[in-house]
Amino acid sequence: MAERNERQTSPDAATAAGKVLNDPQATKEDKKAAGSALSQTPSRDDDDRR
Repeated sequence: MAERNERQTSPDAATAAGKVLNDPQATKEDKKAAGSALSQTPSRDDDDRR
């Protein structure tokens, strides 16, 4: 089984990434980086496991 990724994006970085994803003028590369950052943000369900 694959190891769990323990890296996490800070709340401020996650907010910035969300703004990039909603920006119609953001480039494809910008949105790819923002999506990558958000994929490292813990979900609400993860909080229950700690």
